[in-house]
Amino acid sequence: MSTPGQKVIQQWYKQKNWKQFPFQKEMEAVYLDGYSGLLNAPTGSGKTYALFLPFLAGYINQYPDTWQTRKDNGLLMMWITPLRALTNDIRKAMQEACDEIGLPWKIATRTGDTSAAEKQALKKKLPEVLLTTPESLHLMLAQKEYPKIFKSLQVVVVDEWHELLGTKRGVQVELGLSRLKHLGRDLPLGEGRGGVRIWGISATIGNLEQAAEVLLGNTFPKENIRMVRANIEKKLDIRSVIPDNIENYSWTGHIGVKLLPQVMDIVAKSKTTLIFCNTRSQSEIWYHAILDNYPEYAGVMAMHHGSLDNELRNWVEQALHAEALKLVVCTSSLDLGVDFRPVDTVVQVGSPKGVARFMQRAGRSGHHPGAVSRAYFVPTHSLELLEGAALKEAIKRGVFESRDPMLLTMDVLVQYMVTLAVSDGFRADELFEEVKTTYAFADLTANEYGQLLDFITRGGKTLAQYDEFLKVEVENGLYKVNSRRVAMRHRLSIGTITSEMTIRVSWLSGGSLGTIEEGFIAKLKPGNTFWFAGRSLEFVRVKEMTAYVKKSTAKKGLIPSWAGGRMPLSSQLSAVFRDKLDEVSHGVEKDIEVKALKPLFEMQNKLSHLPQSNEFLIESFKSRDGHHLLFYPFEGRLVHEGMASILAYRITKVKPASFSIAMNDYGFELLADEDIAIEEILEDADFFSLNNLLDDIHNSLNANEMARRKFRDIAHIGGLVFTGYPGQQIKNKHLQASTSLLFEVFTEYEPDNLLIRQAYNEALSFQLEEFRLRAALQRIAGQNIILKHLEKPTPFAFPIMVDNLSRDKLTTETLEERVAKMARRYHLDDDEPQAKRPSRRQGIVRKKGF
Repeated sequence: MSTPGQKVIQQWYKQKNWKQFPFQKEMEAVYLDGYSGLLNAPTGSGKTYALFLPFLAGYINQYPDTWQTRKDNGLLMMWITPLRALTNDIRKAMQEACDEIGLPWKIATRTGDTSAAEKQALKKKLPEVLLTTPESLHLMLAQKEYPKIFKSLQVVVVDEWHELLGTKRGVQVELGLSRLKHLGRDLPLGEGRGGVRIWGISATIGNLEQAAEVLLGNTFPKENIRMVRANIEKKLDIRSVIPDNIENYSWTGHIGVKLLPQVMDIVAKSKTTLIFCNTRSQSEIWYHAILDNYPEYAGVMAMHHGSLDNELRNWVEQALHAEALKLVVCTSSLDLGVDFRPVDTVVQVGSPKGVARFMQRAGRSGHHPGAVSRAYFVPTHSLELLEGAALKEAIKRGVFESRDPMLLTMDVLVQYMVTLAVSDGFRADELFEEVKTTYAFADLTANEYGQLLDFITRGGKTLAQYDEFLKVEVENGLYKVNSRRVAMRHRLSIGTITSEMTIRVSWLSGGSLGTIEEGFIAKLKPGNTFWFAGRSLEFVRVKEMTAYVKKSTAKKGLIPSWAGGRMPLSSQLSAVFRDKLDEVSHGVEKDIEVKALKPLFEMQNKLSHLPQSNEFLIESFKSRDGHHLLFYPFEGRLVHEGMASILAYRITKVKPASFSIAMNDYGFELLADEDIAIEEILEDADFFSLNNLLDDIHNSLNANEMARRKFRDIAHIGGLVFTGYPGQQIKNKHLQASTSLLFEVFTEYEPDNLLIRQAYNEALSFQLEEFRLRAALQRIAGQNIILKHLEKPTPFAFPIMVDNLSRDKLTTETLEERVAKMARRYHLDDDEPQAKRPSRRQGIVRKKGF
């Protein structure tokens, strides 16, 4: 039997001529029964209403006679999203539902884009529903008497939880929820299931059950938790754009824009298209290329990426809604949940390197129930087409990446402890028990917690002599910040997103375009031309952290680059890629991409070998550059970087040598001055083994330097350095000097410091992907080793060697000219079989244990 609230919601669905999906009905039932949990639903399936409408039904059930007249209820629902851009879209949808149902509610947002006046208005009168971000939630916890804000809170929804899981922002959410659960533990809700309810919304990932566990912590009994799955099969139409000429010797990145005519044909036949690029630089290049070659798109085309000014991004989003744009070139800034119904086509330029990321982007098209999501994959080099085939196969099989949760991130905990001390203060024992209810800090020891308390109050063992590190005072057992200067600086530093220092780009005549990293601007001289925000700009001067520019008519200019450009191939996608390669080696040609790549694979097989799933290929040849050894694990560039250094180190233990290392997502190269007797080295069973792996990592890689780089972000998050006031940021080089000095001091005088330990752990886990590196070595140790001695590079080897060319070298030649010269040197247009080398074996096969 339906409750009063359910009847109102059912009537609203009827008015809209909509039908509830089975998962929406299930969500309504479990919500009204008082459960917490995780909703797993694909993008465009109605997941926002699936959670919001049951909440409205629950409110109507509470006040069946007065729900249409009750006002000033206080904050009842908090909706946390990872992107500020999402809040406006969701707010409009929620406000529309409330207005049409007849609820006199206000839905509001509080993010970094919210003005000071709006924030003050929110303090005076709270809305019933507040949409916010993890950072803004912690800023609210840093306000005096913050418990008053949350005294009526009934439910917290964390949207796009899969995007936050596995990041420090996710840990921020865990800590914020632990405090909200603590504040609302006596709130009577549901049938005996008291307290604030927590719900997450997640797209499909490989570890959904664990995702729910991380979100909810260990305060909810298992019988009070539910997982609701949409089980809606999203209709996908995924196609690869096949180049007219497949290059057997291709190199990363240069094909993409050559396919512009085919891409623009797709755009012309579509209503509205999003062209997704993996980096901001790539989006600027594509926008520039389209404008140059298809000037008729000026006025109906826009760009959207995270470095553009917020007003520009908002304009693009509104124009998409209003169907005023035919084409938007964008990055991950439009990955998540924004509902642009006019978009019917997505184009992905280059491999997204992950199955879930591609699904997320494909879901931007046909973003409503029952619609088809149409996505095109545009390779940026020939072999990337096989990634396109692997993507389609992985989606068909339902293979999605897991998001591994972060554990014991002490920098985030330090920041959180100071946040609570800035507001009303905290008591140590009470906070310790509360923090341990989170998944991230379930294993936190009393000794570690004691070190953190000592750190925020006395600067720890090392920094006790310096007043600026003594932030928190203890009064009658209450840990509190009394200094207004410390409190203000801390509020300005709340958050876990760290990036290169940025400089605002503004017109001389007024108005902002966005931000560019300090390092790029520092290289410019007045009069230099660069492309940004889709415009040709002339650099005029820098003043007070702002780069002033004016319009330029120049057709050529520099393209800014931002940190974090290259994403590694995910372990799930690399596994399916190896499966596809195995099919190729067995002559299976069921994919259009494989058929197109047939000449490349035939050339690879003629010159060397196509490895099967039980084989590991190594190639060796000599050139005037030296002796080349190429290994093909197909495990992604981060794993290859670590594996290359480890194997090079293990070779040097047998014979002293110096190596130059290059890698891509498919393999890596060791280039030495002298010949390496690789056959003898391969006979050593320990060459690919896990024995002494950690020691070899520390000996082969500059572990100190990797940890130092990680420590810079940790020091920022943990409050050891202050990045400056708005408009007066501290210069990058000064921040680097400060964090490097702190790293040296801790390493020498306090090597057991928790933040130093965290820096080394993060370097292993994220810089090297140590767990994946171990798995790859274990797999290779059980494979047959195929060693091929060659006369010239193969199609697999060539792109790796180009990576080496692209490193910084003093030269007046462009990369294209140097690649062409290398191709001529090796006669790579010569299809004749290579001559066998009489003095050495053409190939050896080593069985496991050989």
